Amino acid sequence: MVTDTQNTEKKRPAMEVKNVCFSYGKNEILKGASLKIEKGKVTTIMGANGCGKSTLFSLMTKNLDPAKGKVLLGGKNIARLRLNEFARKVAIVHQYNTAADDITVERLVSFGRTPHLGMMGIRGEEDERYVNWAMEVTNVSQFRERELSRLSGGQRQRVWIAMALAQGTEILFLDEPTTYLDIRYQIEILELVRRLNREFGMTIVMVLHDINQSIYFSDKIIGLAGGKVIVEGEPEEVITEESIHELYGIDLKVARVDGRKFVLTV
Repeated sequence: MVTDTQNTEKKRPAMEVKNVCFSYGKNEILKGASLKIEKGKVTTIMGANGCGKSTLFSLMTKNLDPAKGKVLLGGKNIARLRLNEFARKVAIVHQYNTAADDITVERLVSFGRTPHLGMMGIRGEEDERYVNWAMEVTNVSQFRERELSRLSGGQRQRVWIAMALAQGTEILFLDEPTTYLDIRYQIEILELVRRLNREFGMTIVMVLHDINQSIYFSDKIIGLAGGKVIVEGEPEEVITEESIHELYGIDLKVARVDGRKFVLTV
């Protein structure tokens, strides 16, 4: 028999942002932002430069603390969670990542499982399974002994994602994962995101700049402008010429290509 508690857990969002405010000095960035991240879906945060996307990402990934409001993970305020407890539930790939040039792919991925074990080169059977799975699903197994510096930009990005996947979490945050990649690698990364969601049920939250990639690869769009959530919902519902103007301050046509919405950016 399914209990009321089980029903509540099933309906509860993976993460919820409630009336969050944040400022850098006198510069108010977020002004009472509220949103929900649904379990098992790909959610993309989009909006113009300076709208608060990166700040919101940092607040949701426990890199910043809100001045007002709260961020809930499974109903719990993340401000009260220890970092190691948070890391068991949420994996993060930041926009800018660095590592020693001579580090191998396998060693870097193993850092995601347990940092001190990765540094010592010691892993248990469960750790080994997660590391191997992460490299296989991101298609970097063939590079396991290669140094990171010898990989292309797209290959390196897949390694960073593999390191996050090795944590074994149900939620993955990606901050502009296609930045600085050519179109081929952009699509490879986004197809990987789709596979992680469809095949493994991961809840994924991304920040993306490209409007059409956001529409095509997302189950849900959250659009920010002026420090507030302006649109929240399925791309088919919330992406309109009016919402594009509200988010970006520009008039662009929204058409259909093969039955899907497409924003004409040129």
